[in-house]
Amino acid sequence: MAAKLAFFPPTPPSYVLEENAATGKLAMSGVPQRENVDVVKLKTKRGNEVVAVYIRNPSAKLTVLYSHGNAADLAQLYELFSQLSIHLRVNVMGYDYSGYGQSSGKPSEQNTYADIEAAFKCLVEKYGVHEEDVILYGQSVGSGPSLDLATQQPRLRAVVLHSPILSGLRVMYPVKHTYWFDIYKNIDKIPLVNCPVLVIHGTADKTVDCSHGRGLYELSKQKYEPLWILGGNHCDLELYPQYIRHLKRFISAMEKSTPSGSRSVFTIELSDEPRRSADYLGLARKSTDQMELPRPSTECREFPRPSTDRREKPRPITDSREKPRPSTDCREKPRRSTDQREKARNSTDKSERSRKSTDRSEKPRSSTDQPEKPRNSIDRLDGSQCNHRFTFFSLFFHSL
Repeated sequence: MAAKLAFFPPTPPSYVLEENAATGKLAMSGVPQRENVDVVKLKTKRGNEVVAVYIRNPSAKLTVLYSHGNAADLAQLYELFSQLSIHLRVNVMGYDYSGYGQSSGKPSEQNTYADIEAAFKCLVEKYGVHEEDVILYGQSVGSGPSLDLATQQPRLRAVVLHSPILSGLRVMYPVKHTYWFDIYKNIDKIPLVNCPVLVIHGTADKTVDCSHGRGLYELSKQKYEPLWILGGNHCDLELYPQYIRHLKRFISAMEKSTPSGSRSVFTIELSDEPRRSADYLGLARKSTDQMELPRPSTECREFPRPSTDRREKPRPITDSREKPRPSTDCREKPRRSTDQREKARNSTDKSERSRKSTDRSEKPRSSTDQPEKPRNSIDRLDGSQCNHRFTFFSLFFHSL
């Protein structure tokens, strides 16, 4: 019953597998064939055979293992994977769950756990990727298998949760307790994850409320600066420019971090990283771009942000200008007439009013809270292909 409510594989699949007679290599129909792309079949411990695609980037230091949502397959995500590999300078492996695309078997919670284990094993054994160089990326339902694997692999570099769910049942009903029949109990697993966690969620998500992402962020041990996309829905976050920019900054921070579980070293790098605007986009940015960095934190004000605290620290400077006031009173005492003292007080009151008006003018303008309008693409990502990919995501859980 849970599988019927949770999984909606595209029917028919959006691709078929083709084998090159000369080389014996597999390829997916309907997508560009590239030399740096491998299509493989992986055997799972539950007896299913799942299809995976591996995209190499020669300058990559890290590898992203991507678990997609519940209403898409590999061919629909192929261009997204390619663009992420190019812009983030990472290797990317994506896989189809059992019963999706050309993977055998039927979709279920336990099968997805076996599927991601097979994909991870392939990265380590076939491609020689070290565990500490792997970033797990889970989108929507994909947050389930990603967090499950993260609890078993203590040396992972990081986890990215894109529009994640607290649990399957909590998407439909705001229950306070976890029941045995619930699926993808991420709320119980996130405290067991020892690596850094980045949460990305849209504030206008009509499928999985933003409170799911906020809850997982609060429960994570090592919090990386989250990205709350103002006005973002469930299936369009990749179209917002701050999505790819934030991921670039995140990947840069992970490349510089110590992956051996040294939490203190990693925390230092997190606190310093938001200040480096050049690392944020990989380019020398103007000061106007620096104003965009705090925007995600202002969209969800429930979470105090370190960057906000830094902006509040300079406020005591205003108070320091008020300290000389007692000296003004001292100068008033030697004055001979009461009228002169009254005039001095009036002038002091006027100066205080001017200070208050100045303080009011120094309040942050609300215009910076305005979100950036979504672009039609992720830099060079074809818009029509994105729209084709997002059409299927609207089926998620029917209310998920």
